[in-house]
Amino acid sequence: MAKLLSCVLGPRLYKIYRERDSERAPSGVPGTPTSVTTPPSSSWDTYYQPRALEKHADSILALASVFWSISYYSSPFAFFYLYRKGYLSLSKVVPFSHYAGTLLLLLAGVACLRGIGRWTNPQYRQFITILEATHRNQSAENKRQLANYNFDFRSWPVDFHWEEPSSRKESQGGPSCRGVALLRPEPLHRGTADTLLDQVKKLPCQITSYLVAHTLGRRMLYPGSVYLLQKALMPVLLQGQARLVEECNGRRAKLLACDGNEIDTMFVDRRGTAEPQGQKLVICCEGNAGFYEVGCVSTPLEAGYSVLGWNHPGFAGSTGVPFPQNEANAVDVVVQFAIHRLGFHPQDIILYAWSIGGFTATWAAMSYPDISAVILDASFDDLVPLALKVMPDSWRGLVTRTVRQHLNLNNAEQLCRYQGPVLLIRRTKDEIITTTVPEDIMSNRGNDLLLKLLQHRYPRVMAEEGLQVVRQWLEASSQLEEASIYSRWEVEEDWCLSVLRSYQAEHGPEFPWSVGEDMSVDGRRQLALFLAQKHLHNFEATHCTPLPAQNFQMPWHL
Repeated sequence: MAKLLSCVLGPRLYKIYRERDSERAPSGVPGTPTSVTTPPSSSWDTYYQPRALEKHADSILALASVFWSISYYSSPFAFFYLYRKGYLSLSKVVPFSHYAGTLLLLLAGVACLRGIGRWTNPQYRQFITILEATHRNQSAENKRQLANYNFDFRSWPVDFHWEEPSSRKESQGGPSCRGVALLRPEPLHRGTADTLLDQVKKLPCQITSYLVAHTLGRRMLYPGSVYLLQKALMPVLLQGQARLVEECNGRRAKLLACDGNEIDTMFVDRRGTAEPQGQKLVICCEGNAGFYEVGCVSTPLEAGYSVLGWNHPGFAGSTGVPFPQNEANAVDVVVQFAIHRLGFHPQDIILYAWSIGGFTATWAAMSYPDISAVILDASFDDLVPLALKVMPDSWRGLVTRTVRQHLNLNNAEQLCRYQGPVLLIRRTKDEIITTTVPEDIMSNRGNDLLLKLLQHRYPRVMAEEGLQVVRQWLEASSQLEEASIYSRWEVEEDWCLSVLRSYQAEHGPEFPWSVGEDMSVDGRRQLALFLAQKHLHNFEATHCTPLPAQNFQMPWHL
């Protein structure tokens, strides 16, 4: 009877990964059914085949879930319509509640029938036995057996807790349950305190900004968090996850962040291979509709690196919603997991981000300054210009206030607080992070990210003459035009390197540098062009084109 109840309440099982016969170990979980047949060694995996009763019950519950999601998103319009028609009176609401209660009882009955179907399936009974054993005892053998199953991630046991590192327990300056520290936007008027009347006047605007950010804004910024989109992508995500597990020997883990969100991760370990880059770990930060199952993790994987992918809060197996605070909390526990559980030193970790993932990558770089390098692909400096691009001009004040207060992705500000090597990859046909049209390459916000970084690190070099010549170089839309501008100013790379190395030897590596202070105008121009070329590489493609492995290069450093 207890096993039947476990089958009723248990998670949905999607796929069973099969090990090769030579690697199969005897089951260490008592009570595991032995009637499950082993597939031939040529077959690694199989989709879980539910019995007819479970299959049909699952279809009904999945359809009900989709209808509930549609009802949730359309509820404001539905309530407004019902109010206008007079259907919200007590005499009409009571019968409706009876219908709703009857429907819930029917769905509960369908769930019980699904549980019976699972109970009659030896494959599911074996799975639920292993899952329960792992929750009781997270031994290495139990976890190894559980890793052979792909199921609803909500039931996966937690593998790593944000408080697990001993340094976190002893430190008073670490993250609290509210979250890690973020850079806050400066007030518009410094040195002035709002009176009570001013605060009351601002209250309607603050309420509006909050509502916009938590309804339309968040879903526009992170469409991958929308349930209906995830439902449509589920087959693709399952296929991508199977590829990582079967072909790359990926290991899935659940991390508990300081805000209580559970973060879905996938780790591929290449340290045992002959390739030297396998000793380096690339932490991948996906875009606003990207998932590690089908996202940018494929690029460093093809290049031979060890890789740790993770999903944003609210994406696939991760819980929560992807607001900046939750994003920073998530990447913080991911980095802690890489250091304290996977055993990588910060000097062996590389942060690689695509598009909006630049926010979490720059936050991690700012917060963990010993990290080896940062690579930002198709990223931007600040969200406000891109948000204003897609919204009406009459909403400018509301959009700016909403972004600054609730969705402040200040990538450039965070990146300028990192002292290590940085590489920016600019898509020459990017249609997402340009503020006009894709053909206008100067409206690509990756340009602004480069300029802000160089102006912070080399303020004397990036004075008026240096800034002007770098802007000319950024206007080039092809390698031929870039080379033409580079040769026009007769950039001597050996001279530039000697100047930078001499300054570093005398003053140390900490930025900002005052190099270029006593330099000629031509010298500053040469140095500015040299630095721009070392920090930004062009990739002739649109925003969503996967980056080829040969374009995944380590950033330049002295």
